[in-house]
Amino acid sequence: MVKIRLARGGAKKKPFYSIVATDSRKRRDSAYIERFGYFNPVARGQEVRLIIDEDRLAYWTSEGAQISDRVKQLIKEFKDPSIREKRVTTQQANAVLITSKLAAQAKAKADEEAKVEAQAKAAEVAETTEQESLPTEEEKVAD
Repeated sequence: MVKIRLARGGAKKKPFYSIVATDSRKRRDSAYIERFGYFNPVARGQEVRLIIDEDRLAYWTSEGAQISDRVKQLIKEFKDPSIREKRVTTQQANAVLITSKLAAQAKAKADEEAKVEAQAKAAEVAETTEQESLPTEEEKVAD
């Protein structure tokens, strides 16, 4: 059975939850089918506290997914008109989710490029030191 529930992330004492669709037999933070929102209970200032992609939520509920009690409360909060001015639209939520995915991909690509560059530099240094340690033609003749 598919469940819509929270998967915990973040650091110790700084929780961050993803709203996910997952198999009910899986562990809380293990692999999930799809992530379509997040909840940041310690959001301060301009940080976004809650984002839910309502289209994907509707899709999964139409497929028979069961929603956990806490996610039901969050959905109710998300749809509450009294906080509508603070609420993030579905398009903005998708933009934030896509931006975070792109940022993670860009970071991974930058890390990979830095690794390749470091390997190339290490190879260059090794080659330079190897050339310096080899005797030149003049040194060979002198011996």
